[in-house]
Amino acid sequence: MQFSEYWLRSFVDPPLTSAELAHSLTMGGLEVEALQSVAPAFTGVVVAHVLSVDMHPDADKLKLCRVDAGQGETLQIVCGAPNVAASMKVPCALAGAELPGIRIKAAKVRGVESFGMLCSARELGLPEDRSGLMVLPADAPVGEDIRAYLALDDKQLTLKLTPNRADCLSLKGVAREVGALTGAPVSLPAIAGTPVGIDKRRDVVLDAPAVCPRYCGRIVSGIDPKAATPDWMRTRLERSGLRSISAVVDVTNYVMLELGQPLHAFDNARLSGAVHVRYPRPGETLLLLNEQTVEPTADTALIADESRALALAGIMGGEESGISDATTELFLESAFFVPAAIAGKARAMGFSSDASYRFERGVDFAATREALERATQLVIEICGGVAGPVSEAVNRDHLPKREPVRLRVPRAEKILGIKLGGDVAARLFKGLDFHFVREGDNFIVTPPSHRFDIAIEEDLVEELARIHGYDNIPARMPQGSLAILPQEEESRSVWRVRRLLAARDYQEVVNYAFVDADWEKDFGANADPVVLANPIASQMGVMRSSLIGGLVANLATNLKRRVERVRVFETGRCFLRDDRREFPRDSKRDHIPGFLQPKRIAALAAGPAAPEQWGVSARRVDFFDAKADVEALLAPVVARFERLEHPALHPGRAASIIIDGKSAGLVGELHPQWVQKYELGSAPVVFELDLDTVLRLPLPRYVEVSRFPAVVRDLALVVAQDLPVRTLLDGLKVAAPAIVREVELFDVYHGKGIDPDKKSLAFRVVMQDTEKTLSDGEVDAAMVKMIEAAARKFAAKLRS
Repeated sequence: MQFSEYWLRSFVDPPLTSAELAHSLTMGGLEVEALQSVAPAFTGVVVAHVLSVDMHPDADKLKLCRVDAGQGETLQIVCGAPNVAASMKVPCALAGAELPGIRIKAAKVRGVESFGMLCSARELGLPEDRSGLMVLPADAPVGEDIRAYLALDDKQLTLKLTPNRADCLSLKGVAREVGALTGAPVSLPAIAGTPVGIDKRRDVVLDAPAVCPRYCGRIVSGIDPKAATPDWMRTRLERSGLRSISAVVDVTNYVMLELGQPLHAFDNARLSGAVHVRYPRPGETLLLLNEQTVEPTADTALIADESRALALAGIMGGEESGISDATTELFLESAFFVPAAIAGKARAMGFSSDASYRFERGVDFAATREALERATQLVIEICGGVAGPVSEAVNRDHLPKREPVRLRVPRAEKILGIKLGGDVAARLFKGLDFHFVREGDNFIVTPPSHRFDIAIEEDLVEELARIHGYDNIPARMPQGSLAILPQEEESRSVWRVRRLLAARDYQEVVNYAFVDADWEKDFGANADPVVLANPIASQMGVMRSSLIGGLVANLATNLKRRVERVRVFETGRCFLRDDRREFPRDSKRDHIPGFLQPKRIAALAAGPAAPEQWGVSARRVDFFDAKADVEALLAPVVARFERLEHPALHPGRAASIIIDGKSAGLVGELHPQWVQKYELGSAPVVFELDLDTVLRLPLPRYVEVSRFPAVVRDLALVVAQDLPVRTLLDGLKVAAPAIVREVELFDVYHGKGIDPDKKSLAFRVVMQDTEKTLSDGEVDAAMVKMIEAAARKFAAKLRS
C-alpha cells in the first residue's frame, strides 16, 4: 500500500514529523517499509511566464526568451527546448539555484547573457513522459516556489501490511489508525447522496448470493468521455503507484485508494437487460481488460447481463463491456464479494489485480453504497452528466456476521504484563471506533464492519497493546530460580557421546527427517515407510527409518566438491511403524499411536583412513576401522559382532552389534549396488546404533592396578575354517583362570603347513596377579587349562 503523506494529512494531521509518523504506524502494526521524498532536493526554482521567444543570433537550435519569474524585472534566458513558446508557464531555475547535480549561474551562451534556466521535469528529478520543458497550468502563480506549487516536499509512504489488515488498504483506513494511535481528529470527505436527474436504471439479480451478498449499481448519463483528470487527482494517483488512464477510470481508482472499495465502470450502451451475479455456463469464456481470454472455473462468479458475461466478479472487468473514448453513459458498479470466494482465483489464472487483492482479504461490506455515491459525485464533478437511481440487491443471510467478543480487563493485564484499567480500555476502544457495552471490568465489543480480524478475546488484547503503544509496555527481565538438572552417574549424556565421536575425527551433521522413498527401499528394504501428507518437496515425501541415507547423501555432496576423506555422524529420531522390530523395544522413546520414534546414532567414514601425511602409509578406511570406532563408543562394554545380511551393506562385510544378547545396531561396508547407484566411487563404511542403548551402558569402573609384573604367552591353535573367532575367544575366556587378564587375537594364518579346511589363530595371553609374582607353574597350568578347553569344545589343536 503506497500513498502520499499530504493526502493522508488531509484526513488526519497529527503534530508529528514524517519520520515520527512512520514510526508510530510501524509500532501500531502497520509496518512502514519505505519513506521517500517525491522529488530530490533542489532550491531556487519558481513558476515563470515566458513573455516572448526569439531566435538566438548565433545558434539555429537555441532561442532567446524573455521571462517573468516574479522577481520584479524581466529575465533574459537562453533555452534549447523544442517546445518553448510565448505565453507558456514553466519552472525557472534562477541564478544561484541548486538543482540535482548542478548549480545555476548567470553565464554567456554563444555570446548572449543568460540569467537562469527553464527546466524540464527530468532536470528537476521528476518523472515525466514528455520531452522538453515541463508545462505548467495557465493559472500557475508567477514567482511561486515550484516545490510549494507542485507539493514536492510531499513524501511517499509504503506500508507492508499483514493479510489480516485489509481495512488499511485505503487512506480512510490508515487515517482511522493514525487517529487512534495519536489522538488526532480524523476528518473524512463528506459524501452526500447524489441527486437523481434521470429515471434510468438497471435491475440487479444475485444468482450467486454466497459469493456476492450485496451489489449496488447506477447509471450516469451524459458524461464527457474526453474530460481531463484534474492535476490534484492525477498527482495523488501517481504518488500511490497508479498511472492516470482516463477521467472515469481514474475516479474508480481514486475511490478505491481513498475508501478501500474497488469499483468498476461499464459502458451502459453495451449492456443488455438486468445485471446478474452468477456462475459461468459450460464452455463460457471472457476477454479481460488485460487482453487475456479465460474460461472461468465452475466456482468463479461472473458479472453478466442477459446475453453474455461482462466481468470476473471481484477480479477484473471485461474488454467488450469496458468504457472507451466514445462512452457517454456509464453503469457504475460497487459490490461486496465474500473473501473466500475470491481468494486464489486471480493467481490461478496467472495474474493479479488491485480489486482481487482487496476482496480476498475483506472489504467493508457496510460502505458499498457510500463508495458508489463518492464515485458518482467525482464523475459528475469532473466529467459532467446526471445520475440515475441506485439499484441495490442485498442478501443479508450471506453478509458477514459481527459476533460480540468479551474482553476481561484483568485477563488483558495478565497477558500484557501492565496495569490498564477499565477506563483506559474504554478510551482505546473509542479511539478505534469499536462499539462496546461495559460491565465493570468486562467489555462486550462488537467489531465494526471493516474489521475482519476481530473474533476472539486475544484479538482485542492485541488491539489494546497496539493502541496503548508497544513502546509504553516496559521490558522487564524475567526472574526465576535455576537449578542444576540431575544427571545420573550411571548413564552417559548425548553430549558426551557426540564429543567422543568428534574426538575420533568425525564431524556432526544434521539432516532432514524427510527423505526420498528410494532411500528407504535401498538402505532399509522399507516398502511401507511413514508417508507425509504434505511434503515440502517431492524427494522428501517419507519419514526416515534409518540415518544411513542422509549420511550417504552427505558423502555424495562432498565427493562432488572433490572432498575425498569424509567422516560424519548424526544423532536423531527415526520413524517406524509399530510392526517393525529392528531395534530393542524396551528403549525409551516418545510414542505416537501407530508409530515408533527410536533415537539413533550413526556414522559414515569414506576415503583415506588418516589425513594425508608422511608418517603413515595411505590406505582406505575399512570395516575394521568402523568396528574400532564402535568398540570405542561402547567401552567399557565388550560387544559381540555377528555376521549380518542387510540390504544396505556388503554381504560378508557386515555385522550385527550384540550387547547383552540383544541387537543394538549394525556395522559394515556399503553394498556395491548402492555405491554404483549413488556414484560414490569406493565403498564407505557405516555403523548405526540405538542411542538409548548407548546412553545406558555402564561407565568404566576402577580395577586395582597390580604392582607385580605381567606374564605374556602366545597361543596358536589350529581350528576348523568355519569356526568364528569370537566363539573360540569366548570359550578361552570362560576356561581361563582368574589370573588371565587379557586374551586377544593377533594373527590369522592360512597356507603351507595348514590343512585347506583349517586355519591357525594366534592369541596373546596376558596373566597377572595383584597379590604376588606369578610362578612358571601357575602360568603353565593356566595355559594348559585353556588349551584343553579349546580341544574339548572346538577340536582345536596346538600348532607345532
